[in-house]
Amino acid sequence: MKNEKMRQKISNTSVLYVRNFIFGVEDSLVSTVGLVSGIAAASAPRTAIILTGVVLIFVEAFSMAIGSLFSENSAREYETKKDIPLFKSAKGALVMFFAYFCSGFIPLLPYILTEGHYAFWASIIASVLTLFILGAVSAKIFGTGAIKHGLEMFFLGGGAIALGVAVGKFAHSNFLALTVFHRFLV
Repeated sequence: MKNEKMRQKISNTSVLYVRNFIFGVEDSLVSTVGLVSGIAAASAPRTAIILTGVVLIFVEAFSMAIGSLFSENSAREYETKKDIPLFKSAKGALVMFFAYFCSGFIPLLPYILTEGHYAFWASIIASVLTLFILGAVSAKIFGTGAIKHGLEMFFLGGGAIALGVAVGKFAHSNFLALTVFHRFLV
């Protein structure tokens, strides 16, 4: 009985780490590539793309870690009906922080190394391929369909990326129209 409780506790901890890792990597890839691709599609200069990406990575890695810390702590308090010190939920938050932080540089690196259309497409391709690998590897770990989960991450993440590009193009064209309209009125 004691061994079974210990095994369950280890299993719950492993699930917490894996969940935070997968969530952190996926959210970082999709958010960062969506943002930098949208900014690039709006014809922003390379320095603005890199600066925006770096700020996003730092702020969101911290924000996601804090969110993980509070949500995990709240779940533990709900289960136990006791106050639990925040530091007891810190390991999952650290996994989230480093997963988000490190993964965010995958879509940003092409803009650091090069510019233009090459950086734009290299960023998107690197991100969707990493999403596919993340889905396939996590499925392998859990004993489920690797190709199916890889394709799910690839297409759902790719859809979010396409949304970022579309919003960037739309905002850029409409911003120019609003600027011209404002100048006409003034």
